[in-house]
Amino acid sequence: MDIILASKNQDKIIEIKKILNKSKITLKTCHDLAIPDVEETGSTFVENAILKARSASIVTGLAAIADDSGIEVDFLNSRPGVKSARYSGENATNESNNTKLLRELNGVPYNKRKACYRCVIVFMRYPNDPFPIISSGSWKGYIAESMRGTNGFGYDPLFFLPEFNKTSAELSTIKKNSISHRAQALKDLEKYFKENYK
Repeated sequence: MDIILASKNQDKIIEIKKILNKSKITLKTCHDLAIPDVEETGSTFVENAILKARSASIVTGLAAIADDSGIEVDFLNSRPGVKSARYSGENATNESNNTKLLRELNGVPYNKRKACYRCVIVFMRYPNDPFPIISSGSWKGYIAESMRGTNGFGYDPLFFLPEFNKTSAELSTIKKNSISHRAQALKDLEKYFKENYK
């Protein structure tokens, strides 16, 4: 079965493909079929993921998978949240977002730097699917005082995991893809594919 992955984020495309590589589906991407940019006007990760999946399904005529994810910091009342990708402005980069987050937490002690990565995955069989598959994952850690590591993307260089004494960007790809918020969210979807697409 061909399924369109409703993302133009190259890092996410690579990560999702690796996690779902054992599923009996063919994952098409923006490199195979043109999909439009979607304005993420939702106030939640679920709303934004549904917007992206529906748009990609309408345009391509295929079933669609969409991801919406971000990081929530307790001290900042769960910001950046759904604004994670655009935290430092419309032309935000990973580096500018991380720099802004560090600036906002400057002087905040370690025990108040708790954070949680969130991910919601939506699978729609067709544009008006009344019962889309929605799965989610969360990954708890802390915001480090400086960026560490070169693996991963987004806030990975700042997302510190005390159980490993490493940031997410210092973990191996295999390790990250077995425990991350995105890996957790994709587990339910992977199970659904195994049961329904053999």
